[in-house]
Amino acid sequence: MSNQQEPRQVITEQDIADFLAKTPGFFERHAELLATVQLSHPHGARAVSLQERQAEMLRDKIKGLESKIIEMIRNGQENVGIADRLHRWTKSLMLTADAAQLPAVLLQELRHQFMIPQAGLRLWNVAPEHAQADFAQTVSADVRSFALSLSQPYCGINSGFEAAQWLRADEGGSHGAATSLALIPLTHGKPSQSFGLLVLGSPDPTRYTAEMGTEFLVRVGDIASAALARLLAPSGEASTPV
Repeated sequence: MSNQQEPRQVITEQDIADFLAKTPGFFERHAELLATVQLSHPHGARAVSLQERQAEMLRDKIKGLESKIIEMIRNGQENVGIADRLHRWTKSLMLTADAAQLPAVLLQELRHQFMIPQAGLRLWNVAPEHAQADFAQTVSADVRSFALSLSQPYCGINSGFEAAQWLRADEGGSHGAATSLALIPLTHGKPSQSFGLLVLGSPDPTRYTAEMGTEFLVRVGDIASAALARLLAPSGEASTPV
């Protein structure tokens, strides 16, 4: 008969953790062990009891939740502020009785309400009585094709876009060259057809980036399109060729 002993099975920390997880009544039957457990303090070299460590973890969790709540409140306040400014901008468009003044009011109030350094626009297929207006000046076929191709606003670096030449700033505003742009298509009808392009610019290259969300700009485009559609010619009477 062999005297060779079977090798002892090594119990790992994971084995212990699994046992405790599967045996919730262990510490109820051995409550005295809880008072003897000593853990390292997370912010120092001293040892603390399990209860103290749990309390510290709970305080850290509460601090994290407080930070999230503060951030949610701040975001909520910012969203309310944006909604208020969007409301004032929309109201200014609705109160503009003279359709010919709409582009100027739209751009001026957009720059003012949202602190946009520079803004401009061009429309095509406008009614004949608006053919000589600044906003109806001729644009290239490339601009029209580009506007038609946009399913959502373009945001990014100004790489020599023709639309950047339309930018204007309010008096006292920024007149530096725009290094970042937001290009917002203006559309009308069903199926939707482009009839213009709204451009927002900034000397700050990080103001409009490809990574930013475009939900707000889409709303701006929808409102601007609805307001400026009053300037369009009836079908077949466009003042400029398609």
